[in-house]
Amino acid sequence: MRTAAIIAFLFFAGSAGAQTIVAADYIEPTERYAHGILGDAIEHAGLEVTLSDGSKRTAVWPESVVFEDTNPRLFDLDGDGAPEVITVETHENFGARLSVWGLDGRDVFVNLAATDYIGRPFRWLAVAGAADMDGDGNIEIAYVDRPHLAKTLMVWRYLPQGDGGGKLERVAQMTGLTNHRIGERDIGGGMRMCGDSVEVITASANWSRVIATRLESGTLIRRDVGPHTGRASLTVALACE
Repeated sequence: MRTAAIIAFLFFAGSAGAQTIVAADYIEPTERYAHGILGDAIEHAGLEVTLSDGSKRTAVWPESVVFEDTNPRLFDLDGDGAPEVITVETHENFGARLSVWGLDGRDVFVNLAATDYIGRPFRWLAVAGAADMDGDGNIEIAYVDRPHLAKTLMVWRYLPQGDGGGKLERVAQMTGLTNHRIGERDIGGGMRMCGDSVEVITASANWSRVIATRLESGTLIRRDVGPHTGRASLTVALACE
């Protein structure tokens, strides 16, 4: 993992104690990473969370890294009843990675876990969602790796560690799926539960079909759920219609 040269500068505010994260926002808009995959040249240098006592914690990246994402996502990944923050971070030389932030055992706001960077600049990933996809009690995070190029659905499992942190373990992947077109401001599809099965809703690689993919015994299984006729068809599929 190319992380040795990356240092997050953390600024803390508020009192210590048993706090939980209740909101998260990207802050400090910047044009220092000229990719524009989300429709403009603006990314963000910082991530700010609000805690249950009203105080805030902030992480700000140095010049080489930005948050390249639509919005941070709150989800309880370790089952303790309090959410962590799922983000996408991009290095100017190595491209994007999935990253999880949260409070450690001392209520310090830190980076808890991250995947490797994709490996090249201007290579991005689009988060689909998080859930216990296979019913084993652990939470999986799904994203599409390079939705305009590789079009590969990736599933990673978040595993809590004894030090209050965690790690991300790759579980499965499947090519031929996408959830974003260059310039779109949001990400299509997502996760749904219809009955007792969690499925990731995406489009096929050529945007002709809506695909539902589930995780079963470590393997991704896809099925066609109908024609893709625009973003509305993904929204309808998410609603189990």
